[in-house]
Amino acid sequence: MGMAETERRKDEKINGVIYDMSPAPGYRHGIINNNINTKIKYGLKNSVCLVFMENLDFMYQPDVNDDYVCPDVMVVCDRKYLKGGSYSGVPRFIVETLSPSTAKRDKTEKKDIYEKAGVEEYWIVSPQGSVEVYDLVDGKYVMDQHYMLQPDDEGQGYNGDQEISLHVFPHIKITLGEIFEGID
Repeated sequence: MGMAETERRKDEKINGVIYDMSPAPGYRHGIINNNINTKIKYGLKNSVCLVFMENLDFMYQPDVNDDYVCPDVMVVCDRKYLKGGSYSGVPRFIVETLSPSTAKRDKTEKKDIYEKAGVEEYWIVSPQGSVEVYDLVDGKYVMDQHYMLQPDDEGQGYNGDQEISLHVFPHIKITLGEIFEGID
């Protein structure tokens, strides 16, 4: 058995269909996820909650089937649902950072999956500088905020110090500048 067969490929399984997640998205995607992950990890110190980045499968309807997605950043607070490389509880917070190959799914299918699963807060981040914040209201996602980073040089007033706090963890705050730090 060669390397390729044992190697764990990154994929997702939605409605029984396997989506290959390789090749890896551009490096900006990883920088953004790491920026957000680092801030949240620091903010969750001494808490029962854990933050995972690009490395934990979320089995979003474990009673129905073995479908799973692999969110970019996910906060879970009930460890009893962690088993091996997957989590089958309800995440408190999820971020998906768009890449050309996943953008449509992140905005449609995955948004529906997270909504149905009861994920209270979902952020869709675009490497072009936007952050959409969705809150679960009566079981449906409502866009609460849409932030767009204005670069220094456009004379529209740099807003990198605009602070966004997680609704589910209000003490955790991250600025637009921090989210997109280092992507140039």
